[in-house]
Amino acid sequence: MLDIRHADQRGVANFGWLDSRHTFSFGEYHDPQHMGFGPLRVINEDRVQPGRGFDMHGHRDMEIISYVLEGALEHKDSMGNGSIIRPGDVQRMTAGTGVRHSEFNSSPRERVHFLQIWILPEVEGLAPGYEQTTFGDDQKRGRLCLIASRDGRNGSVTIHQDVDLYATRLGDGDEITHPLRAGRTAWVQIARGRASVNGTALQAGDGIALANESAIALRGQSDTEILLFDMAP
Repeated sequence: MLDIRHADQRGVANFGWLDSRHTFSFGEYHDPQHMGFGPLRVINEDRVQPGRGFDMHGHRDMEIISYVLEGALEHKDSMGNGSIIRPGDVQRMTAGTGVRHSEFNSSPRERVHFLQIWILPEVEGLAPGYEQTTFGDDQKRGRLCLIASRDGRNGSVTIHQDVDLYATRLGDGDEITHPLRAGRTAWVQIARGRASVNGTALQAGDGIALANESAIALRGQSDTEILLFDMAP
């Protein structure tokens, strides 16, 4: 089963300082046909103008991953963490029993472009937590690099859900295959560029749900960056 979610089908929120595209229902955008896929609840593609950002706000019972594509995102939270997230960085925040945070583009000139990903945790009421690590382009080029997992293996950030999240960079004509175990589902998000997934051509912003597939074949059709979620249903 392949189910495509094209970039131009996503929800839109544009406030001038923020241009956001919602793969699944979020905020004022509500589509009962697109409430998430398995434990994957949110993929927002956000572009934030220089000197603007999200003021301090709260979350509960969610695993939140930030993945920056361009620019730099300044993070502060009620746990006392403060950091700058740049391309190659992966940040995980466990909201758990409650956390407040802000995200700000402190650059006076450059826009920040990032993906905000929410994953439902296996259990509610977890202690809030924070983790950030960096994966170089050489770790992703032509291969699937594990960037988040339930057991934190291979240096990936730890999430409290049975999800393996991979990132890859493929050039035009590069191919890679990921086996999908029986009973698993997957979501593939094209972060930038163009690629085919099991023979289906996709472009930046497109996503595709896969179920009852034995493998996922990715083929770059330009210089592309892709996220692959291998999940329990």
